[in-house]
Amino acid sequence: MSKLSAAFQNIAPRKPNAQAVILFSGGLDSSTILALAKDLGYAPYVLSVGYGQRHSSELAAAKHIAKKMGVVRHEVVNLDLTRFGGSALTDSSIDIPITPGKELEIPVTYVPARNTILLSLALGWAESLGGLDIFYGANAVDYSGYPDCRPEYVASFETMANLATKAGVEAINNENRFRVHAPIISMSKAEIIQLGTTLGVDYSQTVSCYQANDLGEACGECESCRLRQIGFKQANLSDPTRYQKK
Repeated sequence: MSKLSAAFQNIAPRKPNAQAVILFSGGLDSSTILALAKDLGYAPYVLSVGYGQRHSSELAAAKHIAKKMGVVRHEVVNLDLTRFGGSALTDSSIDIPITPGKELEIPVTYVPARNTILLSLALGWAESLGGLDIFYGANAVDYSGYPDCRPEYVASFETMANLATKAGVEAINNENRFRVHAPIISMSKAEIIQLGTTLGVDYSQTVSCYQANDLGEACGECESCRLRQIGFKQANLSDPTRYQKK
């Protein structure tokens, strides 16, 4: 464990090489989470989900990064949330916004119940593995108004996980209960980037853009790109993001 990760000692493994399922999109935040979990001493089992998002380049990035970072196993699960619609990320008839939305307003890029669906998949896999730790990259500072990225949501899901599973119900004490970790939830984008850079994350390979092209090149205009740009600037680091040529 590095000195930096020692700051996250409260989420350290309860035993050496404990199995952890990590929700992994191939983006900046989840790549940082993966690097942190590995540095803390977890055995990383990585879960990516194709839910009908507009482009597949983030899943391609996830596969590349997961292999490069040496995960134990990488699963890609495909769901078709386009059948429900309701989000600019799954419905091509809804435009991706390129200007900031109103403060406290949930944006059109919110995918109904997405994190609950993804975390439920992670929970099922963790229980089948015999693991008790789940990581995901929720952030409540530089986030876009998503209700499933708040600390109270994370706490509620963890409570549910221990009520709704065989492992949770049969737990003898807190050491045998599920934990849902969102270690960057209170960090700014600049702090996340600084953490990942220290842990050796190659951010040039990550894809965060809401409308990246097939090569994984970012538009440079959507809110996700804007927050990423601000993060690198505030971290005093050059932005390695691959942008589309205009």
